[in-house]
Amino acid sequence: MIDLKKCIRSVPDFPKKGIVFRDITTLLAQPQAYQQTLEEMGKYAHRRKADKIVAIESRGFIFGGALAENLGIPFIPARKPGKLPAPTVKQEYQLEYGSDAIEIHVDAIKPGDHILIVDDLIATGGTLEAVCKLVEKMGAHVAGVAAVIDLAFIPWRDKLKTYDVFTLISYNSEAE
Repeated sequence: MIDLKKCIRSVPDFPKKGIVFRDITTLLAQPQAYQQTLEEMGKYAHRRKADKIVAIESRGFIFGGALAENLGIPFIPARKPGKLPAPTVKQEYQLEYGSDAIEIHVDAIKPGDHILIVDDLIATGGTLEAVCKLVEKMGAHVAGVAAVIDLAFIPWRDKLKTYDVFTLISYNSEAE
């Protein structure tokens, strides 16, 4: 087993001073590490009985698309407003300063579907919470939330406390 945490590059002061960016591109550049990541997420999806994958743009697509293909189940993109061409369902959510929204095609999810929501990283949990609410608004069940990285020092757990969350790598401090 590869220590996936060692495959993540930490970039200080990006995108602004004081932030340490956790860069997944170094994991993606290592085929065995990427495959291990997908295998572990796939085991989780199987345990949670997911029948569709919803991934959040843009880095979530890297994992969600490959995972859906590996599992032989549908892939559904969750995107910022105005990016999807057909009619959509929208969920707005609050940011620290202002608001944003996320959309899914109206015909992508059916009532009763078991949806695994995938992203690369959990920081504040706001976007993931919005996607969970959107999936539920469409009548489906959130089978679980899977992310490669958990920024455990940021308080996201309250937002996602009613969902089963799976991560592969955890950072307990910004300096780690």
